[in-house]
Amino acid sequence: MSSTLARGRTEMKELADYSEGPALTSATLENPDGRSRITLAWEDGTQTWLPPIWLRDHCPCDACRHTTSRERLYKVIDDRVGVPEVALANNELVLHWPDGHESRFDGVWLYQRRPGQHGFQPAIPEARAWREGFLPDHVEHRDFTESVAGKRSWLEALIRDGLVMLDNGPTELDEVIRIAESIGPLRATNFGARFDVQSKPNPNNAAYTAIELELHTDLPNWRHPPDIQLLYCLENDARGGASTFADGFAVAEAMRREAPHHFAMLAETPIDLRFQDGDHDIAVREPIIRVDDHGVLREIRFNNWIRDALDLAPEQIEAWYDAYRDFWARLREPRYRADFELAPGQMIAFDNRRVLHGRGQFDPNTGKRHLQGCYLDYDMVESKLRVLGRHG
Repeated sequence: MSSTLARGRTEMKELADYSEGPALTSATLENPDGRSRITLAWEDGTQTWLPPIWLRDHCPCDACRHTTSRERLYKVIDDRVGVPEVALANNELVLHWPDGHESRFDGVWLYQRRPGQHGFQPAIPEARAWREGFLPDHVEHRDFTESVAGKRSWLEALIRDGLVMLDNGPTELDEVIRIAESIGPLRATNFGARFDVQSKPNPNNAAYTAIELELHTDLPNWRHPPDIQLLYCLENDARGGASTFADGFAVAEAMRREAPHHFAMLAETPIDLRFQDGDHDIAVREPIIRVDDHGVLREIRFNNWIRDALDLAPEQIEAWYDAYRDFWARLREPRYRADFELAPGQMIAFDNRRVLHGRGQFDPNTGKRHLQGCYLDYDMVESKLRVLGRHG
């Protein structure tokens, strides 16, 4: 084996662990229907086949992958791939191509990437609907900042439940920024990269008042609303202002089961959402509930303050309001909610496109209430969990 090939495979192993798996036992070049393919078998009885072009495109050697980034250099458009000679050596598939190029593939790497398995990405927790009486997991600030296990536990709970707490942190300005940047770069909006949630004179957002905030998602007027919101409590001496959260996906699924006509109305009818102040005018037209092509829930956009004029056909208007009021009423049901007080040094993080948040009215004359917040992209949360997974 050449040192170049060895280095390429070693660096790939450092980024994705594929050392555990059955040994490759056979590799056969076949030509059914006049089209070449390479049939592979492993010691557990698994079999699959791959066309030569797939194998040539995925060659891991340093001529085909950048030596440090491991990004693909090979351009399949520039090559007549042809049919290789096939051999096995030390649990590797060895291919000699007509142009003299050699490709070597680890047998377990091929096993994990055989068609349809999707087994080569580190596992990400599946979303889990809240049950009645749900309360978020709590992770100590010290465990999050000082141990891989603590940070992984926090990230897994955030992805799984859409809501997680961090306890006993310092009450220092911008601690929320330090926490967020340990995961990834901040997602800035028209409110900046970091925002302070406290009562202000002449506010341009309801969050900067002392009034009750009904359950809502932030910035649904953006084409891509922020994914993850972090709110860090610095002071909370005012009377009132308890935080409340609801699992929007659980509410939407209940509506889909119990009132499918209402679900369809909110999922299939786009409406206008718009934020305006002296410097910004950000608007989008999207449905309250978004599902993908397979019917899987992907997003809730619910914010009563920034709905623009309801621009629907007259015969749709009352039916839309019926569905909207049904969804709102379900959000208020205790079985979908989690209510608690945030204490100084606590931070709540939640999936803004799944979990709705709000708070009770508070009296600013009875004490100070100051939270700092910021946003992260969901990709950064999953990325950090995958990176931490390399530590075992």
